[in-house]
Amino acid sequence: MKVVVAHNRYVSAQPSGENTIVDAEIAQLTAAGVTVLPLIRSSDDIGSLPKAQKALLPFSPMRNPGAVSELRRLIRQEKPDVLHLHNPYPLISPAVITEARRHGLPVVHTVHNFRQVCVAGTYFRDGHVCTDCKGRAFPTPAVRHSCYRGSKAQSVVMATTLSVHRRTWLDVPHYVALTGTIAAHLREFGVPQERITVKPNGVPDPGPPTPPGDGFLFAGRLTVEKGLRLLLDAWLSHPEGSLGTLRIAGDGPLRGEIPARGDVVYLGQLDRAGMEAALRRTAALIVPSIWPDVLPTSIIEGLAHGRPTLGTDLGGIPFVIGDTGWAVPPAELADALPRAAKEAPSRAEAARRRYESEFTPEVNVTRLLALYESVAR
Repeated sequence: MKVVVAHNRYVSAQPSGENTIVDAEIAQLTAAGVTVLPLIRSSDDIGSLPKAQKALLPFSPMRNPGAVSELRRLIRQEKPDVLHLHNPYPLISPAVITEARRHGLPVVHTVHNFRQVCVAGTYFRDGHVCTDCKGRAFPTPAVRHSCYRGSKAQSVVMATTLSVHRRTWLDVPHYVALTGTIAAHLREFGVPQERITVKPNGVPDPGPPTPPGDGFLFAGRLTVEKGLRLLLDAWLSHPEGSLGTLRIAGDGPLRGEIPARGDVVYLGQLDRAGMEAALRRTAALIVPSIWPDVLPTSIIEGLAHGRPTLGTDLGGIPFVIGDTGWAVPPAELADALPRAAKEAPSRAEAARRRYESEFTPEVNVTRLLALYESVAR
């Protein structure tokens, strides 16, 4: 089987779980004998584009001629069986869906966010959950609030793109929803249930878990929506040292708000080896997102290491945690910390079992191949 995997990589300065998952999935498919034909763009390359291409960048989200031409070449030369699209913005565009359909190539789209409706893709604005653009033919509130990268001009472009390609998205033959939350989002958008498969991501197996460490690990962007302020307020409401150590991995605009306190350790931005070492030192993950986080990769990595998660009950977080950890309303995070600290070691085996049943590469690629074969037929 031959599969075109199309993905616009997010900038490397802002670590992306989506990039990690796409890379892992390509490796898993290749190992399973699938010929992967990459159609990859990177937002890192925008700064080095020729002037002529830079001049066309404002229109790239609507239609990128280079990406469309490359897909056309792959179809003619390689005769692929499926196009699997991940993130199309800004250098691929949903126009590749139309091109694939024109050639009779089946399309599968994995939905990593809410960008069929929300310009920012997060359903989050100005410190709170926002769904003002739901049900609108044109997402005017997104322009009014400059929701795309804080720019009114760029928000106009993305809002227009969503409006222009509404029909394109509705014509996608099959969707992969990472959780039931995304499946519900797609149904509200107008996608029939029979064209949606719920399939979470998988991550590589790090091997048998080590004995639990102590305290909690936060791993993610240091931003408002990821809940860093909520976490710090909850943590500082307890006596120093009473919950073990809070380790914080990542970077972002809120880095300067991490307090100088003996039971709070800032690890910085970690590579793969550093992240695995941090997971071995902790007893549990903490995911305090205050936006409907779709499928935090850090939770799956924690499960693989036998580390349960204390998270908020938003988005796909409760789905990933299952019955192995604790999913609570954001306002109850502080109260849940002592219980999670006490119970975390006893939940290590359940966390690992959930990983083995739902999130291994073998489980992921088996489900994905079955879907490819179905849509190809």
